[in-house]
Amino acid sequence: MLEEPLKKVLGPATAKVMAEHLDLHTVGDLLHHYPRRYEERGQLTHLADLPMDEHVTVVAQVADARLHTFASSRAPRGKGQRLEVTITDGSGRLQLVFFGNGVHKPHKDLLPGTRAMFSGKVSVFNHRLQLAHPAYELLRGDGDDAAETVDSWAGALIPIYPATAKLESWKIAKSVQTVLPSAQEAVDPLPDSLRDGRGMVALPEALLKIHRPQTKADIHDARARLKWDEAFVLQVALARRRHADAQLPAVARTPKADGLLSAFDGKLPFTLTEGQQKVSKEIFDDLATEHPMHRLLQGEVGSGKTMVALRAMLAVVDAGGQAAMLAPTEVLAQQHHRSITEMMGELAEGGMLGGAEHSTKVVLLTGSMGAAARRQALLDLVTGEAGIVIGTHALIEDKVQFHDLGLVVVDEQHRFGVEQRDALRGKGKQPPHLLVMTATPIPRTVAMTVFGDLETSVLDQLPAGRSPIASHVVPAADKPHFLTRAWERVREEVDNSHQAYVVCPRIGDEEDDPKKTKKKSPEDEAEKRPPLAVLDVADQLAKGPLQGLKVEVLHGRMQPDDKDAVMRRFAAGETDVLVATTVIEVGVNVPNATAMVIMDADRFGVSQLHQLRGRVGRGSAAGLCLLVSEMPEASAARQRLNAVASTLDGFELSRIDLEQRREGDVLGQAQSGVRSSLRMLAVIDDEEIIAEAREEAAAVVAADPELERLPGLRTALQALLDEEREQYLDKG
Repeated sequence: MLEEPLKKVLGPATAKVMAEHLDLHTVGDLLHHYPRRYEERGQLTHLADLPMDEHVTVVAQVADARLHTFASSRAPRGKGQRLEVTITDGSGRLQLVFFGNGVHKPHKDLLPGTRAMFSGKVSVFNHRLQLAHPAYELLRGDGDDAAETVDSWAGALIPIYPATAKLESWKIAKSVQTVLPSAQEAVDPLPDSLRDGRGMVALPEALLKIHRPQTKADIHDARARLKWDEAFVLQVALARRRHADAQLPAVARTPKADGLLSAFDGKLPFTLTEGQQKVSKEIFDDLATEHPMHRLLQGEVGSGKTMVALRAMLAVVDAGGQAAMLAPTEVLAQQHHRSITEMMGELAEGGMLGGAEHSTKVVLLTGSMGAAARRQALLDLVTGEAGIVIGTHALIEDKVQFHDLGLVVVDEQHRFGVEQRDALRGKGKQPPHLLVMTATPIPRTVAMTVFGDLETSVLDQLPAGRSPIASHVVPAADKPHFLTRAWERVREEVDNSHQAYVVCPRIGDEEDDPKKTKKKSPEDEAEKRPPLAVLDVADQLAKGPLQGLKVEVLHGRMQPDDKDAVMRRFAAGETDVLVATTVIEVGVNVPNATAMVIMDADRFGVSQLHQLRGRVGRGSAAGLCLLVSEMPEASAARQRLNAVASTLDGFELSRIDLEQRREGDVLGQAQSGVRSSLRMLAVIDDEEIIAEAREEAAAVVAADPELERLPGLRTALQALLDEEREQYLDKG
């Protein structure tokens, strides 16, 4: 059976390694551990493309083997041995090195002309690629002694599995060979009509072909089928969640014709963009139904998501409810509170002298507030005096109670755990409406895969008056005078009555905490390298190229009141240059800040750089973003920076981000269930499959919500939805 533990089939030692290093526990787990690629028996691996510092498996031929003897105080009789073996793919070469007692067997096995699979970590020694002490498995020809022939490699295509130093690809392959007969017992999750209609092979056949293909067509058929399984089962889980949500009761929230929202719209000094109007209508239509809204609002940096969210909150307050906005950091919560109260003006002064006729209270609730202010905020919420509350995870605590919570807005949702979101949603008398915002544009396929239980609204239009941002890479190592010019440009912006940000990856006082002290890399030690830390850079700039300007620092380890005071001074124009960590990444809105210098920009991800850059160009003056890097021109890091500098399209950049990083890193920010369930499906390349699977899943769930007629699909869902994943899918 596929549920049978591997230790019963393979033995406890092998099963232990598979569990600890590959997270494989059952026969079914191993059958779904698919080969990463295939080598053809008669061909050799292209050695020039091997990635540095990664564990690789290659098929190659021994070109040369030499045994060296050298003086060694540690070796018997004072002499040590080193075996150097050169393997080749016919064009490139790779050196293998064996030392000490480990030279005898390879010296006998690895004769010139021998073909084998080699497995190890790629490193560089004396400017040459090498594998030190690699494991290997000989590939013998048909003419060899039958007893020596490895049965596993009888076929023309050799599967290469995701492996570890503890468990080589060929050992995994032999284990798969042991359990492969169990593939016949695999229960097919796809409805017969779907499988037959698309001409896909049955699941047992797909498993057999993926592990032991006879032809490349076998691999194609198996992959096509297994991708569909992953896409379809996940989309069924999400479709069931949407279906269940549609059955829940909620209070319909419709704004009054002449209420708070109308008063707010009437005092706006600008017209909403078409995109904001369209997205607002989608949200208001959802709020007017008696089932809870579950909507994802995503959009470009600076596209006006906060304005859309605020209008939704005002609509709910108009209808007698309350709205809560959950922000990931105190800086962002304070920034949202400040900007929302400024936008609302007297409309945010409910119950106060000078408050407008249609007004409410907007309160802030964070963990660092004083006891008196906190008590007042809690009282305002429970009495309904405050229509809007903006806060951090402090909103989730048991003591926080609402009069009538009607809408939850979650900002930067990927930074919150499932339990945190659910705890806030549980504070309504009935399930509140939910609006999830993300400032990182998401490719359509990722939205369908990771946020498939949410309806999606996209803002891809910038408000009128926003200025373009010029972005340039500053190659500090190759051309140090470019960095000098960068600081001159900052001074020029300040001379024109504007302000600037300087962003650094570190704070600079980590050395004070021995637990946080990291060994410095050779690059860090090099004198030419600019300081990477906020405190160092701020000090150096104030004494050097920006001497005479008002320079302040901002980082996450400062006291909340100090952080707020720094941001207030910067927003008021009292500070010329703010040297900060990524604490300013999202939500910070200072239209007069026109320039940003990002130090060691290669240490940030593509989406993060795009977010940071979005802090400038928010007013009528053009923005400037300078990406400082010490990395060489040809490096992947510099290519990434060039991509960021070449486009302001966040959706295009998120696609580049997904292609350049490991997919699991992107999907797995908080969605561990999705990450671990996608073994074959690639969300960028398989857009068509994901979209079609979503349609098929919706039709299946509409016809049979409990999947009573599809026991195989129900079984596959149970396997996907262990407790952790079910929670993620359940709470969105």
